[in-house]
Amino acid sequence: MAITNNPKLEYESGQSFQDFEEMSDTGDATTFEASFAPWSGRSGFEAAVLPFGLATGGDITPNTGNDSVAVAALTAYMPGTAAANADGLASVASGTVAVTRAVTDTHIINSITVDASGALVAVQGSEGTSFTETRDAAGGPPLIPVDSVEIGQVRLSAQAAAVVKTSEIFQVVGTHTERYDSPVWTEDPTAGEITFATALPAIHTGSVPKQVHVRGYVPIFAELPRVSDFVPADESNTVNSTQIYGSTLGSVSSSLGQASFTYYGQDGITDPIIKVKGERLWFRWYQDRNRAPFSLTQGIVGISRTYPAGDHVNIPVTISAEQPTEDFDG
Repeated sequence: MAITNNPKLEYESGQSFQDFEEMSDTGDATTFEASFAPWSGRSGFEAAVLPFGLATGGDITPNTGNDSVAVAALTAYMPGTAAANADGLASVASGTVAVTRAVTDTHIINSITVDASGALVAVQGSEGTSFTETRDAAGGPPLIPVDSVEIGQVRLSAQAAAVVKTSEIFQVVGTHTERYDSPVWTEDPTAGEITFATALPAIHTGSVPKQVHVRGYVPIFAELPRVSDFVPADESNTVNSTQIYGSTLGSVSSSLGQASFTYYGQDGITDPIIKVKGERLWFRWYQDRNRAPFSLTQGIVGISRTYPAGDHVNIPVTISAEQPTEDFDG
């Protein structure tokens, strides 16, 4: 039988800054993890996940001269490169880029990219007799440097110099253009992970996906004194049934309950928990403060104060969580 012995509840009293770092691919080009967790969700301290990719602008159009294209001014997220500012954003002026035609065969693809210095660069693929979507194959798009962003592709099928046609320029997001916000992703702040809706394409040198960076804060925990009756945010299931002829159809729905506890305040005005009401914070619960296992809950703090005559200020606290409480062995 489990007995709550010498428990402890801590709350997120502060935040420790973690600068941009490249997240690690867990092996499927879909889930990436940071070296720090959990991520704070307090207003002004939220994590910023920035995959490499185009943010704004970058339209490619034919240039007036032979074998070149014009690229509109653009911004791209490229944290950690010389081109990026402190927020990971690179601003690139408009310019023209020369493209290469096939010499021996007929077909060649030029990838129009922004490199680590912020320059517009054409990266040539291998010549072929027809086009293919296979990277680094004859007639296919090239693998681009790992610290570059692909803006679009120019696909040429003749050796003779000529003005590039609009029909030879391709900028379909996910196929020819690398955008920072595609594919979309979900975040797990507890584990410090993100999961993309689809696997990132392996279009960079070494057949690897684009870089994914994150910057954020981890919580600094402090103990909350005079606390009782902690309830974690757990999921509960409800069974619903529909009567049909001769039988019953059943269905199950899940709901997430609020975490809660009672805090006995000093005056109900200057107490630490009062100062953070309405904030999204982490709470760490130890059933036994002398043992390693603990639970983590993140949610928006709500309070309901009662001022009884001649007694302690009674402050029921709710934690409106978006994810269930997670348990850890320590």
